[in-house]
Amino acid sequence: MLSSPAPLAAHELSRLIEMAWEDRTPFEAIKKTFGLSEPQVKALMRKSLKRSSYELWRKRVTGRVTKHLELRSKEVTRAYCSGQYKQK
Repeated sequence: MLSSPAPLAAHELSRLIEMAWEDRTPFEAIKKTFGLSEPQVKALMRKSLKRSSYELWRKRVTGRVTKHLELRSKEVTRAYCSGQYKQK
């Protein structure tokens, strides 16, 4: 069972959803930024989006190699922008 992540502020949730929708942003970048695993991102997207939007998103990311660093072509050198990370 997945542990519940800490609640996100509205702007953080918005950014997380934006990153999840981006084809070239891997789940590993979302994990590094927000500390959420791929299954946790999927659960959050299911909870946050309308059903039709969630289903459309799942179709987009299922099997998409750009969403997983280990499946990416070596031609894609940058996985994410350093500006995507929260300052600690």
